[in-house]
Amino acid sequence: MNTQSKSQGCCSCNHSPEQNSSPSASFDLKTELLPILGVVFLLGIGLIFQEQLHATPYSIGEYLVFIPAYLFSGWTVLSNAGRNILRGRIFDENFLMTIATLGAIAIHQLPEAVGVMLFYQVGELFQDLAVSRSRRSIQSLLEIRPDTANLKVNDSIQQVSPETVNVGDIILVKPGEKIPLDGEIIEGNSQVDTSALTGEPVPRTVKVGETVLAGMINTTGVLTLKVSKNFGESSIAKILNLVENASSKKAKTEKFITRFAQYYPPVVVFLSLAVALLPPLFIPGATSEQWVYRALILLVISCPCGLVISIPLGYFGGIGGAAKNGILVKGATFLDTLTAVKTVVFDKTGTLTKGVFKVSEIVPKNSYTETELLMLAAHTESHSHHPIAQSIREAYGQEIDDKIVSDYEEIAGHGIKAKVKNQVILAGNDRLLHRENINHDTCDVGGTVVYLAVEGQYAGYIIIADQLKEDAAQAIFNIKQIGIEQTIMLTGDNKTVAQTVAEKLGLDHYLAELLPEDKVDSFEQILHQTGDKNKVAFVGDGINDAPVIARADVGIAMGGLGSDAAIETADIVIMTDAPSKVAEAIKIGKKTHKIVWQNIFFALGVKGIFILLGIVGIATLWEAVFADVGVALLAILNASRVLRTSPEN
Repeated sequence: MNTQSKSQGCCSCNHSPEQNSSPSASFDLKTELLPILGVVFLLGIGLIFQEQLHATPYSIGEYLVFIPAYLFSGWTVLSNAGRNILRGRIFDENFLMTIATLGAIAIHQLPEAVGVMLFYQVGELFQDLAVSRSRRSIQSLLEIRPDTANLKVNDSIQQVSPETVNVGDIILVKPGEKIPLDGEIIEGNSQVDTSALTGEPVPRTVKVGETVLAGMINTTGVLTLKVSKNFGESSIAKILNLVENASSKKAKTEKFITRFAQYYPPVVVFLSLAVALLPPLFIPGATSEQWVYRALILLVISCPCGLVISIPLGYFGGIGGAAKNGILVKGATFLDTLTAVKTVVFDKTGTLTKGVFKVSEIVPKNSYTETELLMLAAHTESHSHHPIAQSIREAYGQEIDDKIVSDYEEIAGHGIKAKVKNQVILAGNDRLLHRENINHDTCDVGGTVVYLAVEGQYAGYIIIADQLKEDAAQAIFNIKQIGIEQTIMLTGDNKTVAQTVAEKLGLDHYLAELLPEDKVDSFEQILHQTGDKNKVAFVGDGINDAPVIARADVGIAMGGLGSDAAIETADIVIMTDAPSKVAEAIKIGKKTHKIVWQNIFFALGVKGIFILLGIVGIATLWEAVFADVGVALLAILNASRVLRTSPEN
C-alpha cells in the first residue's frame, strides 16, 4: 500500500479524498494487490498447518509463518503509529490497530493478529479503488487542458504554449484538436464537441462570428480564431481552478466527523483498559486473559475507518458526479446547502431566456421614419455592450460613424444619453422618459422596448424580441417536482414582459423593472420572508447579478456565456447555460446528503452492536475483524453510488 498517503490514519482524517486528489496521483491495482496476496498465502499456510506449527507452546514454526505475514500486512500501520506517537498524536486508528494486534500476539492469538492487519489492508485497497473512481470523473476535466496553440504569425504557423498567446492574436484550430483559448471565429465553420465542459454529448455547429471556448474539441472543419481572452482568464483556466479547489470547503458533516475522530479514539482506549482490568478485580471467576481478549475485540471493532473514509468520499463523489453532468460545485458545503433550498430565484435575461435579442418592430412617432429612428438608436447605443444594443446595431446593418456621436453617458437601470449630430438623444426604458419628463403616449408595450426621444421630444420605440430557452419551462416543472416551494423571477424588464414570461413558465412570483440595486434589496426581502431554516438559491448570469449571487445561500451562475464576475462569485457553475441543470444540482446534493447520513447511522449502529457483543463475550476477534472491514467496505461502496448520478435518477 502507499505508505505516504496513509501517514496519519483514518482518525486523523488523512484518508479524506481531497488530500489525494492531485491529478498526478495514480492507482495501480496490481501493485497494490501483490503484498495482500502474499499475506493471504502465508496466512493460508499457517491456518492449514496450525496444529503442526504449534505442536509445542510458542513453537518457533508458528512464529516463522505468522510474524512475517503480520509485518508484511501491518508495517504501514505500525510505522505510522510510531511516527505519530513521536509527533504527539497518540490516539488514532493506527494506535488502536497496533495495540489490538500486539495484544493478540501477547495472548497467543497470532492468526487473529494477522487477520486484523490483512483485512484492514483489504479495506484500504477498496478505499483507494473507490477514491480512484471518484477522482477519475474530475480528472477528465483536468485532461481537457490544451497543451499547445497554433499561432498565426504573418504567413506561418508556430506551435506555442497557450499562456504566451495575447488577446487579439490569430490562432488556427485543426480538426481533432482542442481549442486552446476563448476566441471569436473569423474564418471557417465546424462542429465542436463541448462534452468536456458541459457534459452534453451532442456536437454543436459553429460559424463565423460565434464565440468558442477553450477546452472544446474541434471535430470537422478548420477554424481561425481571434483570441478574446488570455489563457489565465479563459473558461478552461477558471474551470481547472474551480475543480482543483472544490474539495477545500468542507461540509458541516465532514467537520463534525473531523472533531468526532479527535475525541473518539481516546474514549475507546480507556474503555478497553477498563474492560481488561476491572472485571477480573470485581467479578468472581473472571480471568485476565478472557477480559483482555474482550478488550482487544473492543479495540478492533471500534476503529472508525468506514465512517471517516466514506463521508469525505461521499462528498468527493458528489462533486465528481456533478462535474460529469456539466455542473461545477465549488465545495462540499454547497452540496449540503442545496438539500435545504426551498426557494429558487431566477434572473430573466440570459438565464431563463436566451439573451439573443432581435429587433421585431419599429414604431416611429412625431413625423420620424423607421429608418431615422433605427439610425438614431444604433448610433446612441454604439458604445454599449448590452445584448439589446447589439441587436439594434445588427438591425441597422451599416457602419457606425463615431464622429457624429459625442457626450455618451450610460444611466444605470434606465438607458443611454448621447449626442448624435449635435442632437441630444435618449434611448432606454419607460422609466427614462418619466425621469426626463418627456410626454409619450405608449407605456405598456409587450416585449422588451427601447424608447427614443430627440431634443426632449418623443420619437417612438423599438420592440426587441428575446426567446425563452428550450428547457426553461421543463426546468421550473422539475424544480417543483423535487420539493421546491417557491420559484421567483427578478428582472429589470417591464412588467408586461415579466408577466408573460412568468405565466409561460409557471413561476410563482415575479418582480419587474428592478434597478441593479433593487435586485439586492428585493432578494434581501425574499431571504427575510423565507427564514433561516429554508435556504434560498439565486440563478443568474450577468455582472449585475454578481451581488445577488454572493448574497444567496447558494449562488448559481450560468457558466457558458455568463459574466466572469457572476462565475467567480457563484458557489455552483452550470456549464451548459441550461436552467434544467438547477434541478439536477439539487438532486445530486440531496442524494449525496442521504448517502452520507446512511453511512453515519449504519457504521455507528453496527459498531455499537458489536461492541456490546464483544464486551459480553459473544463476538470473537475474527468476527470483530469482519464487522469492522465489512462496515468500511459497505460504506465505501454506498458512497460510490453518488458517482452514478444522472439526470434520470
